[in-house]
Amino acid sequence: MDFATSAGRSTSDYDITQTEEDQLACASEDRETNCWGCGLRVSVAAYASVFKCGWCGAITKEHVVKNDSIRLRRWRDRCFVTVVISFMLFFICAGVWAVYPVIFSISYFHGVFHLAITVILSICTLSSFCLSAFQPAGVPPIIIWGSYPAVGQGGLRNYTFCHYCSKPKSPLVHHCRSCGTCVLGMDHHCPFIGNCVGSANHRSFILFLLSTVISTIYVVIMTFYSALQIWPPVEHNRSLSRLSGFASPEFYFGVLKGNILAFLRSAVFLSARGVVLVYLFIASFSVGTGLSVLLWQQLSFIYVGKTYLSHLTAVDNEEVMERDCQNLIRFFGFPSKTTAYLPSYWKSRKAHEK
Repeated sequence: MDFATSAGRSTSDYDITQTEEDQLACASEDRETNCWGCGLRVSVAAYASVFKCGWCGAITKEHVVKNDSIRLRRWRDRCFVTVVISFMLFFICAGVWAVYPVIFSISYFHGVFHLAITVILSICTLSSFCLSAFQPAGVPPIIIWGSYPAVGQGGLRNYTFCHYCSKPKSPLVHHCRSCGTCVLGMDHHCPFIGNCVGSANHRSFILFLLSTVISTIYVVIMTFYSALQIWPPVEHNRSLSRLSGFASPEFYFGVLKGNILAFLRSAVFLSARGVVLVYLFIASFSVGTGLSVLLWQQLSFIYVGKTYLSHLTAVDNEEVMERDCQNLIRFFGFPSKTTAYLPSYWKSRKAHEK
């Protein structure tokens, strides 16, 4: 009995040991494959799906699942661009129709002056929109790859292969599935311009946001002033004029509520021009608020020398980028002598800690 038990245990131990040896043997077996960057044969582990070439430094990612359904996204982007252009043209035409009869009634000089401002803001907004929407976002540079004599040591360091475009992709290049192309310095894909925001049109996109925010502020001011000029008479509550002494907060709340209701009742008698002015005021305030937040976010990323996409993919141990207004100056293409006119605390090149 003891002998049979010992024999059974020895057999089980032998089976377990043999299984472990088989697993180690399978894991230790290497396979050979070609590096896409230089074409050399590379020996990698059998289970490795990502490996780096020791010669050219290219990174190979295997078993990549491709998704080529971009027609719906392109159709969506074209619809967004059409809506945005129509909305901007409506704003310009409706604003001129609703505001400028009131402005010209004050004086001819005021009308011409504000009409010139409108033309300048409209040209800046439409031109910057067209530049950011209809020019390539950023074409990656052409690089030699696939041949060992042509690719030197470290010539493709940290490059990956884009299985959609079938060409090398540097760490600064990202593939946009909506546009179906690789973009250099990609910040994000904006459906409202139907294009990616990259190194080639990032400046145009910022100028578009800036001109749109300034335009919406101008429209808010002009529509508010014009609406006050043509607003129907409001029957104010005269209880405050007859009041003597102290009154409870409920009384003041009731008076304020009555005045608000009287103001809303007077809106029933607004003309078509007044209704358009109210709509332009509300829409301009809403759009301007949202775009101001987006503009502030974009300028914050530029200030730290990053893009929105690089901010999302950054790791905690990554080197701290230099935060300085020099990044803004380089981004907008100002000459380096511009820093001489900036305050001293703007010219600090000290790196901030995260």
